[in-house]
Amino acid sequence: MAADRVAVLLMAYGGPGSLDDVGPYLNDVRGGRPTSPELLHEIRERYARIGGRSPILELTRAQATAVGRALGAGFQAYVGMRHWHPYIRETLDEIARAGHSRVVGVVMAPHYSAMSVGAYEKKLLESADGRLETALVRSWGDHPAFLEAVAERIAQALQRFSSPSTVQVIFTAHSLPERILAAGDPYPDELRATAEAVAKRLRLKGWRFAYQSAGATGDPWLGPDAGDVITEVASQGRKTFLLVPIGFVCDHVEILYDIDVAYRALAERLGVQLERTASLNDHDGLVAAVADVVRTAARARGWT
Repeated sequence: MAADRVAVLLMAYGGPGSLDDVGPYLNDVRGGRPTSPELLHEIRERYARIGGRSPILELTRAQATAVGRALGAGFQAYVGMRHWHPYIRETLDEIARAGHSRVVGVVMAPHYSAMSVGAYEKKLLESADGRLETALVRSWGDHPAFLEAVAERIAQALQRFSSPSTVQVIFTAHSLPERILAAGDPYPDELRATAEAVAKRLRLKGWRFAYQSAGATGDPWLGPDAGDVITEVASQGRKTFLLVPIGFVCDHVEILYDIDVAYRALAERLGVQLERTASLNDHDGLVAAVADVVRTAARARGWT
């Protein structure tokens, strides 16, 4: 019975399922603030370039299916999105209707920031609305299975280069407004710790860390930007680059457009070779990491 199983809610940002969804999706992301025609056109064009839709929902569902399989009969996995259907509230309604009383939430972003994971936590608690006991996994970017999975992807990607030892490896993550630093947000430190742990596993030397996908606002955002780092290193004579987007765990617009379109176009202008690691998606290592942190959270609450 559902009441005997712990529900597991994998949460992700969400994305439009078609070009017609882009406007309503942006309205949700922007909290109802008007979207200029220019911005709407630009974002629609980005999604048009990657197939007219975001694959994030189907990929998160694949992750949930694999995590549920790894957890076994005592758990049941679900998916909820922060900014598109199925919304976190919609999925928690489904979980409650199914008879569950307890849910472990995991954001499919391995590193904690109050601005990102904290916003999911708020949605989770508001949507549970006293109907469900909740536990949240706040971060999991240091889990050995996750680190090994990223290291494996890097080792595979380096084989695409004629001289792997000369490749400039750049770890990337989604930029956030610099104002998070004033509150002592752990996001930059967690990201760097993950990068250092992966680099140590592979004995990488001279690797760099950079941010990508900064928002179009007047506020300063965390840097350096990956494009600026590529440009800087290319000016020093380096010809081969590997981007490792450690802050992202599946393909979506920040990978398929920001890297595969925008940064590749930059690399072409600079006359350098740019590759990226394949996204983890439902890689066995990612699945093992998420399943383990869910078990740990449920055990800590006395649910298993």
